[in-house]
Amino acid sequence: MSVEDRRTPDRVARIQADWRRERPDLDVGPQGVIGRLHRLAGRLTEELVLVYGRHGLGEGEFDVLCALRRAGEPYERAPGELAEHTMVTTGAMTKRIDRLERAGLVTRRRSADDQRGRIVALTRPGRELIDRAFTDHIRNERRLLDLLTPAEAETLEELLTTWLARLEPPADS
Repeated sequence: MSVEDRRTPDRVARIQADWRRERPDLDVGPQGVIGRLHRLAGRLTEELVLVYGRHGLGEGEFDVLCALRRAGEPYERAPGELAEHTMVTTGAMTKRIDRLERAGLVTRRRSADDQRGRIVALTRPGRELIDRAFTDHIRNERRLLDLLTPAEAETLEELLTTWLARLEPPADS
C-alpha cells in the first residue's frame, strides 16, 4: 500500500480504532484483513453485476450459462452437475434454469442414460449471449485488477490461493 493510500484511515481502520478503545483486552488486528476482504468482495460484486445486468443477466444466470459454456460441445450438463460447478443448491439451480429456459437461453430434456434425469443445454442464443457477456466480464475483471501493479496482483493471487487451500477441502473430496 502506498503512503497516499494510508493518509486517511479507511472505514475498517476507524472501526478497529473504536474497538481498541472499547475493548483493549482484544486483539482486533484480524479485522484489518477480514474486514477489508469483506468490503472488497462487496465492492467487486457490485462492479461485476453491472456487467451481467448490461446483458440482461443476474449473477446466478451468468454463473449457470458460464458453467454450461465451460462444459464444451455440446454445452450441456445435468442439473446436479451444474450445481457442483456453480456451488449452489439444486433447489436454487432449478429456479435459475427455469428463468433461463423461459428466456430461451437453455433447454431441458430427458437424459438418455436415465429417463428420470434431465439434461440442461445452451441454446444458440444462450451461447451467443454468454460469449458476449463473458468477453465483457473478462474486460471488467482486467480493469479491476489493473488497479494493482502486476507484482501486487501476483502476490495477492498467491496469498489468496494459499489461504483458500488451507480453508477449503480439496476439490476432489
